[in-house]
Amino acid sequence: MTEKATFASGCFWGVEASFRRVRGVVSTRVGYTGGHTRDPSYEDVCTDTTGHAEAVELEFDPAAVSYEQLLEVFWGVHDPTTLNRQGPDRGSQYRSAVFYHDDAQRDKAVMSRDRLQASGRTGGAAIVTEVVSAGPFYEAEEYHQRYFEKRGGTGCGLCH
Repeated sequence: MTEKATFASGCFWGVEASFRRVRGVVSTRVGYTGGHTRDPSYEDVCTDTTGHAEAVELEFDPAAVSYEQLLEVFWGVHDPTTLNRQGPDRGSQYRSAVFYHDDAQRDKAVMSRDRLQASGRTGGAAIVTEVVSAGPFYEAEEYHQRYFEKRGGTGCGLCH
């Protein structure tokens, strides 16, 4: 049986590519979540007025990869100490967030965040990552799905 996990950590293209390489991740899709606009488009989200974050929703096999391991990937693919930005991308759509699907995921995300903060790996900078309940997930347009696999590339930055 598979489980679902949802993470936001900047431009979703690179984040999706990172999770697709993880053994035990069965499928991924990129989209928008955490906001107030119903069925937003990429252009809508780029206005930074929808409240949505660019996010990756993944299905994983917990017998092959634990949620804790997925959290380690999440922390490793972005800077969780920068508020509403990653690299050149700026706006709340690029915020760092864990969208949990049950109480166990919430507890593991909070413990993982707190452990990272205490580790000193952030150089003393405060982690700004939100840990919030997953709500509706709006799948992004087809051309965003598996973007790097389709077109190549290593960087993001269309909305800035």
